[in-house]
Amino acid sequence: MKVLLVNGSPHKEGCTYTALCEVAETLKKEKIETEIFWIGNQPIGGCIACLKYREKGKCIFDDVVNHFREKAYKADGFVFGSPVHYGAASGNMTAFMDRLFYSELGGNGNKAFYMKPAAAVISARRAGTTATFEQLNKYFTIQEMPVVPSRYWNMVHGTNPGEVKQDMEGLYTMRVLGRNMAYLLQCQEAARNVGISLPKRETPVFTNFIH
Repeated sequence: MKVLLVNGSPHKEGCTYTALCEVAETLKKEKIETEIFWIGNQPIGGCIACLKYREKGKCIFDDVVNHFREKAYKADGFVFGSPVHYGAASGNMTAFMDRLFYSELGGNGNKAFYMKPAAAVISARRAGTTATFEQLNKYFTIQEMPVVPSRYWNMVHGTNPGEVKQDMEGLYTMRVLGRNMAYLLQCQEAARNVGISLPKRETPVFTNFIH
Protein backbone atom coordinates (compact mmCIF):
# COMPACT_ATOMS: atom_id res chain seq x y z
CA MET A 1 0.00 0.00 0.00
CA LYS A 2 1.16 3.51 -0.79
CA VAL A 3 0.27 7.02 0.35
CA LEU A 4 1.07 10.09 -1.75
CA LEU A 5 1.76 13.22 0.29
CA VAL A 6 1.44 16.46 -1.68
CA ASN A 7 3.54 19.47 -0.74
CA GLY A 8 1.62 22.53 -1.90
CA SER A 9 4.16 25.03 -0.63
CA PRO A 10 6.45 27.07 -2.89
CA HIS A 11 9.26 25.98 -0.57
CA LYS A 12 10.34 22.42 -1.29
CA GLU A 13 11.60 21.69 2.22
CA GLY A 14 9.84 24.29 4.35
CA CYS A 15 7.23 24.08 7.09
CA THR A 16 4.63 22.12 5.10
CA TYR A 17 7.27 19.59 4.07
CA THR A 18 8.37 19.21 7.70
CA ALA A 19 4.81 18.38 8.76
CA LEU A 20 4.36 15.92 5.90
CA CYS A 21 7.63 14.20 6.82
CA GLU A 22 6.29 13.52 10.31
CA VAL A 23 3.21 11.84 8.80
CA ALA A 24 5.35 9.92 6.30
CA GLU A 25 7.73 8.57 8.94
CA THR A 26 4.79 7.31 10.98
CA LEU A 27 3.28 5.63 7.92
CA LYS A 28 6.58 3.92 7.17
CA LYS A 29 6.66 2.49 10.70
CA GLU A 30 3.22 1.02 9.93
CA LYS A 31 4.66 -0.64 6.78
CA ILE A 32 3.00 1.83 4.40
CA GLU A 33 5.03 3.07 1.42
CA THR A 34 5.14 6.86 1.02
CA GLU A 35 6.14 9.46 -1.54
CA ILE A 36 6.19 13.23 -1.06
CA PHE A 37 5.19 15.01 -4.27
CA TRP A 38 6.13 18.70 -4.57
CA ILE A 39 3.91 20.71 -6.91
CA GLY A 40 6.82 23.09 -7.49
CA ASN A 41 7.07 26.87 -7.48
CA GLN A 42 6.30 27.58 -11.12
CA PRO A 43 2.90 29.19 -11.78
CA ILE A 44 0.01 26.73 -12.13
CA GLY A 45 -2.88 28.06 -14.20
CA GLY A 46 -6.36 27.85 -12.76
CA CYS A 47 -9.30 25.95 -14.17
CA ILE A 48 -10.98 27.64 -17.16
CA ALA A 49 -14.10 25.43 -17.11
CA CYS A 50 -13.51 24.27 -20.70
CA LEU A 51 -15.00 20.81 -19.96
CA LYS A 52 -12.42 19.19 -22.26
CA TYR A 53 -11.74 16.64 -19.54
CA ARG A 54 -14.95 14.92 -20.66
CA GLU A 55 -13.24 14.05 -23.94
CA LYS A 56 -9.71 13.46 -22.76
CA GLY A 57 -10.24 12.00 -19.28
CA LYS A 58 -7.70 14.47 -17.94
CA CYS A 59 -7.04 18.20 -17.78
CA ILE A 60 -6.42 19.84 -21.14
CA PHE A 61 -3.37 21.65 -19.68
CA ASP A 62 -0.73 18.93 -19.56
CA ASP A 63 1.44 19.97 -16.64
CA VAL A 64 2.12 18.97 -13.02
CA VAL A 65 -1.61 18.28 -12.48
CA ASN A 66 -1.73 15.44 -15.01
CA HIS A 67 1.69 14.22 -13.91
CA PHE A 68 0.37 13.80 -10.39
CA ARG A 69 -2.84 12.19 -11.64
CA GLU A 70 -0.89 9.32 -13.21
CA LYS A 71 0.69 8.64 -9.84
CA ALA A 72 -2.67 8.96 -8.09
CA TYR A 73 -4.18 6.01 -9.97
CA LYS A 74 -1.64 3.71 -8.31
CA ALA A 75 -1.89 5.21 -4.80
CA ASP A 76 -4.08 3.96 -1.96
CA GLY A 77 -4.31 7.12 0.13
CA PHE A 78 -3.43 10.82 0.07
CA VAL A 79 -2.30 13.65 2.31
CA PHE A 80 -2.53 17.13 0.78
CA GLY A 81 -0.47 19.79 2.54
CA SER A 82 -0.54 23.55 2.12
CA PRO A 83 0.74 26.65 3.88
CA VAL A 84 -1.70 29.43 4.74
CA HIS A 85 -1.57 32.38 2.35
CA TYR A 86 -4.00 35.17 3.24
CA GLY A 87 -6.24 32.86 5.23
CA ALA A 88 -6.45 30.18 2.53
CA ALA A 89 -4.41 27.54 0.73
CA SER A 90 -1.57 28.81 -1.45
CA GLY A 91 -2.56 30.06 -4.90
CA ASN A 92 -0.70 27.29 -6.69
CA MET A 93 -2.21 24.66 -4.41
CA THR A 94 -5.72 25.99 -4.99
CA ALA A 95 -5.25 25.92 -8.77
CA PHE A 96 -3.71 22.44 -8.54
CA MET A 97 -6.60 21.08 -6.47
CA ASP A 98 -9.29 22.75 -8.59
CA ARG A 99 -8.01 21.28 -11.83
CA LEU A 100 -7.04 17.90 -10.41
CA PHE A 101 -10.37 17.17 -8.76
CA TYR A 102 -12.62 18.81 -11.34
CA SER A 103 -11.07 17.00 -14.29
CA GLU A 104 -11.25 13.71 -12.39
CA LEU A 105 -15.03 13.89 -12.77
CA GLY A 106 -14.58 12.97 -16.44
CA GLY A 107 -15.06 9.74 -18.33
CA ASN A 108 -12.51 7.79 -16.29
CA GLY A 109 -15.07 7.30 -13.51
CA ASN A 110 -13.03 8.89 -10.69
CA LYS A 111 -10.63 5.96 -10.57
CA ALA A 112 -7.86 8.02 -9.01
CA PHE A 113 -9.68 9.06 -5.83
CA TYR A 114 -12.93 7.18 -5.27
CA MET A 115 -13.09 5.74 -1.74
CA LYS A 116 -9.37 6.30 -1.15
CA PRO A 117 -8.61 7.82 2.28
CA ALA A 118 -7.44 11.44 2.30
CA ALA A 119 -6.37 14.10 4.76
CA ALA A 120 -5.30 17.73 4.72
CA VAL A 121 -2.26 19.11 6.56
CA ILE A 122 -1.89 22.85 7.10
CA SER A 123 1.07 24.96 8.20
CA ALA A 124 0.99 28.60 9.27
CA ARG A 125 2.79 31.21 11.31
CA ARG A 126 -0.38 31.99 13.28
CA ALA A 127 -3.93 32.15 11.90
CA GLY A 128 -5.90 30.87 8.91
CA THR A 129 -5.32 27.18 9.55
CA THR A 130 -8.91 26.10 10.19
CA ALA A 131 -10.23 27.98 7.14
CA THR A 132 -7.61 26.32 4.94
CA PHE A 133 -8.29 22.94 6.54
CA GLU A 134 -11.98 23.27 5.68
CA GLN A 135 -11.15 24.41 2.15
CA LEU A 136 -9.07 21.33 1.35
CA ASN A 137 -11.44 18.86 2.99
CA LYS A 138 -14.20 19.90 0.58
CA TYR A 139 -12.27 18.40 -2.33
CA PHE A 140 -12.26 15.01 -0.62
CA THR A 141 -15.92 14.76 0.24
CA ILE A 142 -17.14 15.65 -3.25
CA GLN A 143 -15.03 12.77 -4.60
CA GLU A 144 -16.36 10.27 -2.01
CA MET A 145 -13.04 9.96 -0.23
CA PRO A 146 -13.04 8.89 3.44
CA VAL A 147 -11.53 11.78 5.42
CA VAL A 148 -8.97 10.54 7.94
CA PRO A 149 -9.09 12.26 11.35
CA SER A 150 -6.42 12.97 13.92
CA ARG A 151 -6.53 13.96 17.57
CA TYR A 152 -6.82 17.63 16.62
CA TRP A 153 -7.16 19.59 13.39
CA ASN A 154 -4.18 18.74 11.22
CA MET A 155 -1.98 21.81 11.60
CA VAL A 156 1.50 22.90 12.62
CA HIS A 157 2.79 26.36 13.48
CA GLY A 158 6.09 28.09 12.83
CA THR A 159 7.87 30.48 10.50
CA ASN A 160 10.54 27.94 9.55
CA PRO A 161 11.13 24.17 9.81
CA GLY A 162 13.05 24.58 13.06
CA GLU A 163 10.08 26.23 14.73
CA VAL A 164 7.71 23.58 13.37
CA LYS A 165 9.88 20.94 15.05
CA GLN A 166 9.28 22.77 18.34
CA ASP A 167 5.50 22.48 17.91
CA MET A 168 5.15 19.34 19.99
CA GLU A 169 1.36 19.19 19.78
CA GLY A 170 1.43 19.77 16.03
CA LEU A 171 3.92 16.94 15.49
CA TYR A 172 1.89 14.69 17.77
CA THR A 173 -1.16 15.45 15.64
CA MET A 174 0.78 14.48 12.50
CA ARG A 175 1.79 11.14 14.03
CA VAL A 176 -1.77 10.34 15.09
CA LEU A 177 -2.89 11.16 11.56
CA GLY A 178 -0.30 8.78 10.13
CA ARG A 179 -1.38 5.92 12.39
CA ASN A 180 -5.06 6.53 11.67
CA MET A 181 -4.38 6.61 7.92
CA ALA A 182 -2.47 3.32 8.16
CA TYR A 183 -5.29 1.73 10.17
CA LEU A 184 -7.95 2.72 7.65
CA LEU A 185 -5.85 1.46 4.74
CA GLN A 186 -5.34 -1.84 6.53
CA CYS A 187 -9.09 -2.09 7.17
CA GLN A 188 -9.78 -1.55 3.48
CA GLU A 189 -7.25 -4.19 2.54
CA ALA A 190 -8.84 -6.65 4.98
CA ALA A 191 -12.26 -5.90 3.48
CA ARG A 192 -10.98 -6.60 -0.03
CA ASN A 193 -9.42 -9.87 1.12
CA VAL A 194 -12.77 -11.19 2.36
CA GLY A 195 -14.67 -10.04 -0.71
CA ILE A 196 -16.39 -6.92 0.59
CA SER A 197 -17.08 -4.72 -2.43
CA LEU A 198 -17.12 -0.96 -2.68
CA PRO A 199 -20.55 0.70 -2.35
CA LYS A 200 -22.93 0.39 -5.27
CA ARG A 201 -22.82 3.53 -7.41
CA GLU A 202 -25.69 5.18 -9.22
CA THR A 203 -25.80 7.76 -12.00
CA PRO A 204 -25.18 11.23 -10.53
CA VAL A 205 -28.02 13.76 -10.49
CA PHE A 206 -27.16 17.40 -11.17
CA THR A 207 -29.63 20.22 -10.55
CA ASN A 208 -29.47 23.93 -9.85
CA PHE A 209 -31.73 26.44 -8.15
CA ILE A 210 -33.65 27.11 -11.36
CA HIS A 211 -34.82 23.57 -12.15
